[in-house]
Amino acid sequence: MIQYKTICFANQKGGVGKTTSAVNIAACMARAGKKVLLVDSDPQGNATSGIGINKRAAGATVYDLIIGRSKAAQAVQKTAYKGLFIIPSSINLVGAEIELVDENRREFRLKDSIAEIKDDFDYIILDCPPSLGLITINALTAADAVVVPLLCEYYSLEGLSQLTMTIKRVKQLFNPQLELLGVLINMYDGRLNLTIQVLEEIKKYFADKIFKTPIPRNVKISEAPSFGMPIIDYDKHSKGAAAYASIAREIMDRCEK
Repeated sequence: MIQYKTICFANQKGGVGKTTSAVNIAACMARAGKKVLLVDSDPQGNATSGIGINKRAAGATVYDLIIGRSKAAQAVQKTAYKGLFIIPSSINLVGAEIELVDENRREFRLKDSIAEIKDDFDYIILDCPPSLGLITINALTAADAVVVPLLCEYYSLEGLSQLTMTIKRVKQLFNPQLELLGVLINMYDGRLNLTIQVLEEIKKYFADKIFKTPIPRNVKISEAPSFGMPIIDYDKHSKGAAAYASIAREIMDRCEK
């Protein structure tokens, strides 16, 4: 039984590998035989382009769902990868917070939209923008669990307490079932003293939540999005592909209890 079906990748800090992780873990889950929906909730649309979808010709997007212009079923698109589907994003999502400022239940727009298709998928992966605004609140409200990607750098620790408080607040106000599924360490290099020091600091707060497999610094992971491909398809023999496959398995193990 899948206990946590909808998983949100969130961190208000940019450049921590949030979108890269969401795309690659979704792709690895699909490769493992799951039917997976990737929901690109970031106005930048990097998850959309990262799996080869043209953002300018994407059709209905997350923006259309949130403002009530489209049903989720109409926005779901197939990708080139078996078992992997996407609801794309668009730059219009930037204005959604202003448009919804006076709307009732504005924090539930995404949750209400995807509820009608939730049973059609084994997993739904939500990629959030690097902020704690209304779009991220919508994703957290819609999610069953949160994965927090972090770098082994001191700057990535900044704002972590704010993110933790936001998750706790969303749990209190909008989504009592929301859980922190785990902390994902990105761009890991065990040869650096700084990496070891920061990891020890992270363990003080999230000792039991850190995923066992860190994602290494790997040039293939950085190259893959420019080809519109997940790492598992761009170079399945790379260290990055092996790490993401392992993380995907670990996430599924934690979700399927």
